Amino acid sequence: MKNIFTNSRRSFLKSAAIGTVASLTIPQIVEAATGNASGKKVQLNDNDVILFQGDSITDWGRNHKATEPNTTDMLGTGYTTYAASELLLKHPQKNFKIYNRGISGNKVYQLAERWEADCLAIKPNVLSIHIGVNDFWHSLTSGYKGTIDTYITDYTALLERTRQALPGVKFIIGEPFALKGTRFVDDKWYPTFTLFQKAAKDLAEKFDAPLIPLQKVFDKALETGSANYWTLDGVHPSVAGSRLMGEAWLSCVKS
Repeated sequence: MKNIFTNSRRSFLKSAAIGTVASLTIPQIVEAATGNASGKKVQLNDNDVILFQGDSITDWGRNHKATEPNTTDMLGTGYTTYAASELLLKHPQKNFKIYNRGISGNKVYQLAERWEADCLAIKPNVLSIHIGVNDFWHSLTSGYKGTIDTYITDYTALLERTRQALPGVKFIIGEPFALKGTRFVDDKWYPTFTLFQKAAKDLAEKFDAPLIPLQKVFDKALETGSANYWTLDGVHPSVAGSRLMGEAWLSCVKS
């Protein structure tokens, strides 16, 4: 996974050279894909502590030893930095503290194993979670025995545990996404992977959280560039894909 982090910009430039990019902008892609159909957004307030959690897509080159919020070491070089930088640029007076605790390769049960230190101790007011790709993918590649039922059970328990420990915490749920015709994603992913996407949507509804509809966002983006333009391998976003994710995340908050 570390090679993916270090080679992301080089891979993006290579794919950009062969991608066909139209004039549709990233905000226009996100607006067209989301349409603000549910109208559900998280209100950000002064002094909010915002925590990003997930796997490699969230981790994306951050320094795991970093402790200071709002820094590149803490946030990494992926969608978290795009989203955080926009908030910090527009709202210096709000005193946001933004953390990233994503870890490459994680599945939901591995979030739970480190939850006390990497979530509850931070005491976020806003908790954004993007998890699920590995819960499916590793069943194909790494001998993981978890199923869709495992994912739903573990994820539900994690959110309930968090709400009990942090009453009033506001969740943002990122939909797992994948793009076919790429290095890692093929027909073997379907239709099972769509069950994980539905589960994330159902959990967002259950916990009254906005869902970031990332599959729809990336599918819309395919109208302007190839899967290998927006991602490095069908799972991990390119530089443009990370910016797209950041914009999609921002569409779920209001400040």
